[in-house]
Amino acid sequence: MSGALKNDLLLRALLRQPTPRRPVWLMRQAGRYLPEYRATRARAGNFLAMCTNPQIACEVTLQPIDRYPLDAAILFSDILTIPHAMNLGLEFSTGEGPVFARPVRGAADIDRLGVPDPHGELRYVVDAVSLIRRELAGRVPLIGFAGSPWTVASYMVEGGGSKAFAHIKRMMYEAPRELHRLLDLLARATIAYLNAQIAAGAQAVMLFDTWGGVLTPAQYREFSLHYMAQAVAALIRDADGRRVPNIVFTKGGGAWLGAIAAIGCDAVGVDWTTDLSDARRAVGGRVALQGNLDPAALFAPPAVLRAETLSVLESYGPGTGHVFNLGHGITPEVDPQQVALLVDTVRNYVPAAESSTD
Repeated sequence: MSGALKNDLLLRALLRQPTPRRPVWLMRQAGRYLPEYRATRARAGNFLAMCTNPQIACEVTLQPIDRYPLDAAILFSDILTIPHAMNLGLEFSTGEGPVFARPVRGAADIDRLGVPDPHGELRYVVDAVSLIRRELAGRVPLIGFAGSPWTVASYMVEGGGSKAFAHIKRMMYEAPRELHRLLDLLARATIAYLNAQIAAGAQAVMLFDTWGGVLTPAQYREFSLHYMAQAVAALIRDADGRRVPNIVFTKGGGAWLGAIAAIGCDAVGVDWTTDLSDARRAVGGRVALQGNLDPAALFAPPAVLRAETLSVLESYGPGTGHVFNLGHGITPEVDPQQVALLVDTVRNYVPAAESSTD
């Protein structure tokens, strides 16, 4: 599939094994803040055309790896590939985000859905994973991903993005059995999809629960966490002779970090609203932690960005099990030079306890 992995820091950190320094990668590291991405998108025509073309997906995945000394590549794709494969008429409109022509609003709509074949309707993703893994040639690990069942269902039921989540919350209160039926279907689709990515070469996988934070604690456990636990339990654990770690990230889920850690995942993503020292206490050493610089810190003056980055590193404290990342994705307006400064700061970080003993 590819040569030996030359940099396995990410995989070791996610499994809480010792590493000589903190590994770093960034959510949405392949994206609109990079001029080379914007050039590729102009050539491809639109976002969906990029996602569904394995060669372009590979090119975009590698752009930040060629530019920065990051410790992981993440598949260039979208969390809505599964509903796209369900023939719901997905389009990405400029300035509006994703829109579904045929939203899922009731039992009859759910009846028409099936689990997409990762080697059929989603073959372009599997092919992209294989191609990226080959082109990386062992430079860094490749992370595959999917949206959480709750988050993907939110887009499907709302018909796109939402602030109030009125349609899916109405379904949750009026027809919870139907919503559970939809979420179970999406959990099974997610399992098949992520396992196909692992079989094709993904060396770690991540579940993005973007909208779990809009739920009450009880709703979160019933409608979001339960289905992420279902997915995690069925993931392939070993490939290429080594463990394939998994990461679960709920934006706005700081109050539930302990519950997330208990579902059997290897690592938990933390957004910027929780201090890493508090997060570390909450998970009690059961999992690695990933995060959690405020993405807006990338707009700060360089000296402030460096200080904020060091503050995150120090807040985790000594020991294993930390992957540096943002608390959410990079925004398009970020100066690429700021990302270079952030990555350099993390790579050259020496914990205060170690530097004081030199």
